[in-house]
Amino acid sequence: MSEHATAPVLNGPALERLDDYASVMDVFKISARKFADKPAFTCMGQTLTYAELDRQSQAFAAWLQHETGLEPGDRIAIQLPNVLQFPVAVFGAMRAGLVVVNTNPLYTEREMAHQFKDSGAKAILILANMADKLEKVLDRTEIQHVLVTELGDMHGFPKRLLINAVVKYVKKMVPAYSLPTAVGFREVLSKGAGLKLQDVERTPDDVAALQYTGGTTGLAKGSMLTHRNLIANMLQARQAIGPALKDGEETVVAPLPVYHIYTFTVNCLFLVETGNHSILITNPRDLDNFVKELKSVKFSGFIGLNTLFNALCNRDDFKQLDFSRLKLTISGGMALTKAAAQRWEEVTGCPIAEGYGMTETSPIVTFNPVDAIQLGTIGKPVAGTTVKVIDDDGQALPYGEAGELCVQGPQVMKGYWNLPEETAKAMDDEGWIRTGDIAVLQEDGYVKIVDRKKDMIIVSGFNVYPNEVEDVVASHPDVLEAAAVGVPDEDTGEAIKLFVVSRNQDLDGETLRQWCKKELTGYKVPKFVEFRDELPKTNVGKVLRRELRDQETKQSA
Repeated sequence: MSEHATAPVLNGPALERLDDYASVMDVFKISARKFADKPAFTCMGQTLTYAELDRQSQAFAAWLQHETGLEPGDRIAIQLPNVLQFPVAVFGAMRAGLVVVNTNPLYTEREMAHQFKDSGAKAILILANMADKLEKVLDRTEIQHVLVTELGDMHGFPKRLLINAVVKYVKKMVPAYSLPTAVGFREVLSKGAGLKLQDVERTPDDVAALQYTGGTTGLAKGSMLTHRNLIANMLQARQAIGPALKDGEETVVAPLPVYHIYTFTVNCLFLVETGNHSILITNPRDLDNFVKELKSVKFSGFIGLNTLFNALCNRDDFKQLDFSRLKLTISGGMALTKAAAQRWEEVTGCPIAEGYGMTETSPIVTFNPVDAIQLGTIGKPVAGTTVKVIDDDGQALPYGEAGELCVQGPQVMKGYWNLPEETAKAMDDEGWIRTGDIAVLQEDGYVKIVDRKKDMIIVSGFNVYPNEVEDVVASHPDVLEAAAVGVPDEDTGEAIKLFVVSRNQDLDGETLRQWCKKELTGYKVPKFVEFRDELPKTNVGKVLRRELRDQETKQSA
């Protein structure tokens, strides 16, 4: 890539204040003092102020230092949904100099075993609901210290006992487990409160978090995100998003999982640095309770993705909420369809600003300026970031031509954990990382994602990008969700198969094909249409095209 450094690139503005902080803990300590009495996180009706978060995380860090023998740089896995324990544990672990290994709470035993073994985690904080899985894989890991928490542990008496009893005995969501050496989270905080914390110095280049990629293309890899990477992205978010928000005055809904890099950076870093209030939604898939919870919240910001926007806008109770304070809606994690964006704005009165990023870039790379949203694009490079597109030979391409998007900036990861060969495939010596996404650079400074490189469909030698097909199909009034994949075809090499979730049981495939013919060139029109009750998705809500392709391959074999 380096030999084409003079080819067209897009540059973000200069990044300010990057040298103000040596570590994430510098950021947190300043905010804890500055916004002490302000609410930091709320979950299930319980709120932690910045001062309380400071005290609790300090107690957690002190316990880790005195009771575990863990050294700075050791890894601690945190396997929690959106609960108040999460920010306490993350900031506490970092205060003790540990590296946070964010772990999906819905992981299978196989996925847990891989991530714990691969990361070399020596400790774990896990929700009791999945402790039975940990019991089965513990002997395959290096984990020496197990901390268990229950859903209601951050609530006061008697609500804590009520929540935990309902979860365990009524809903039966806590399978029996035996972890004899496990310590309860409340005991940890209680004991840690009486212990003295020794400050730990971390440098900007020290790894702060091992953030594992989704693993949908094979075994998950750990992206080494340094303190500098995370601080840079936090400040990039401030410069890109910050002007729309007032420090210490905003309430932002966080329905996406905090273990995911998108929410981790925006809610645990950017919104903490700006002293704002995050509403953690523990189970956003329970839309009835999600909307009920929103009724009592005067929220000014909302962070989501396409599938969630769709689902909410189809609910009458959501449409009746008070959106008078809502001034910022951010989309990321997957492509935003024009139909979903337009519907959201119709319902809430607030436009959606789409951004783009990836785990390996902490994650934000581009963002639509809130005052100049260009629907259908992922916006402009954020501060300190340079992007370009290249062809299959690594040749940088001019404006308007589709190629693989490459990114350079201070938010780009240090590399993949213990995988130098994989790191070398993804990054060059100048710090450019290949994203695997096909994009076009526009001369007005905006970037448009055409699709994932590996999802591209080739029909009779013509490239078809699923996003384009899905965008057209999603604009049909009877379509709730759609996914397009390539399937083998004797005549054209590949044909397009469309999977659809419909609002109208009378909708048929031919009607959709005719709809597509109005908007798409012939070779882009789906040959096959299959209706489903739901589409397979990751835990973050991305539609798994690969799983749909795999299902087709098995059926045709």
